[in-house]
Amino acid sequence: GTSTTPAKPATGTPSATGAATPSSSATAQNGAVPDALRAATTPATPTGTATAKPATPAPAATTAAPAAPTAAQTEAAIKAQAVKGLTGIGWAQAKADEAATKVAKQYVALNCSTPGAVDKIVDDPDQPIATCGDDRTTKYVLGPSEINGSEIADASSGYQPGPNGQPTSIVEVALSFKDTGRAKFAAVTKRLYGLQSQPPLDQFAVVLDKSVITAPQARAVISDGRASITGSFTIDSAKQLAEQLKFGALPISFALQTQDNITPQLGEEQLRIGLLAGFVGLLLVVVYSLIQYRALGFVTVASLVVASVITYLAVTVLGTTHGFRLTMAGVTGLIVAIGVTADSFIVYFERIRDEVRDGRPLVAAVETGWKRARRTIIAADAVNFIAAGVLYFLASSNVRGFAFTLGLTTLIDLAVVMLFTHPTVQLLARTKFFGGGHKWSGLDPQRLGAKETLRYRGRGQFGSAGAQRPPATVGSARVAEGKAQA
Repeated sequence: GTSTTPAKPATGTPSATGAATPSSSATAQNGAVPDALRAATTPATPTGTATAKPATPAPAATTAAPAAPTAAQTEAAIKAQAVKGLTGIGWAQAKADEAATKVAKQYVALNCSTPGAVDKIVDDPDQPIATCGDDRTTKYVLGPSEINGSEIADASSGYQPGPNGQPTSIVEVALSFKDTGRAKFAAVTKRLYGLQSQPPLDQFAVVLDKSVITAPQARAVISDGRASITGSFTIDSAKQLAEQLKFGALPISFALQTQDNITPQLGEEQLRIGLLAGFVGLLLVVVYSLIQYRALGFVTVASLVVASVITYLAVTVLGTTHGFRLTMAGVTGLIVAIGVTADSFIVYFERIRDEVRDGRPLVAAVETGWKRARRTIIAADAVNFIAAGVLYFLASSNVRGFAFTLGLTTLIDLAVVMLFTHPTVQLLARTKFFGGGHKWSGLDPQRLGAKETLRYRGRGQFGSAGAQRPPATVGSARVAEGKAQA
């Protein structure tokens, strides 16, 4: 039974504190995160020297180094630590003694440097086990699993932000838990934080494929499910740990394709310019609609306002519930969506105008034009949505932001045209201003070059279909009848 020392010195032991920017999910025998009962380590062997300063130089007297503990002594020490940890999580004394005796023997017999030693370990998440660190030099005794890796929501690496929001020189791994794991992690850190004076009982272990990949100390009670692990990390080692927490053990490696570093000020400026470009594009669409379609263009304006409000609400809700963040690529998708939405209105209005040119009354022209335009609008939106879906699933992260907002606004465009624009035009077609073909309505038959066709109006009256007139009232019909009898 040789003694073991930690893979990292005490000053480098990772610690978990309640800070953190969240980011993706974790691991270990399907991602288990057990409560840590890290094996007690043998103190460093001191070489003491007692020196005297006599007038005449004399050799210093030395004390012999203490003998290494025997296997029995190591086993007894491990058992005592294990019993303390197991009873601390509510195990009965007799049950804890039995399990601690078994795991202490496993610890003494375990040789982490032996190839395949970890593979032979039987990992029962409900029982304590002896296992190795991923460096194959440190041995651990772990308690039962308390949090499964599927309950970790996100993990990321980077420089820890300071009080002013600027990054510091401290490298951290930030992780966040889902709602199901938040309360469990809070209970674990509360218990371990109370054991700060009894290391290593104040540590918890993250286990992947039976190996401990990190065992930070609990430096705070973390109740919000957002933790920051710091220690002797480099950027590369922190990135590796974050990826292990995110994806578990994968038979692949990751290659950096793109990396962008921007300051908060630059990001804010880019977002401001992007939103300004979107506003300018929206203004140009409004001006074009009013020039081309006159009063009918206000339907376009109202529809764009409705679509904008729905889009804003959708982005806000997704940001709150799913952590969606609007990037420059996403803003670009919103700008493109303005043109997509305006295109649907143009197709619809032009179909109505075509029917008016053919001599149909406006009410009939609206219904017939809608039937023709609906197929075109659905087909165009379907193509846009499919293209957005392909980009989202196959492209890089930057393009995915564009694809997501494009797909979202395409669905919103379809809903607005179906449920707002068409019903609004139906109502306007029954008004005197639009139904009578006012020259500023945008549906003036003479301005559109409608065909002059005669249609029977009743009581022996014929009129031009091109001259859109509101239907005669009952009173006017009676006056006409009285004049005929006279």
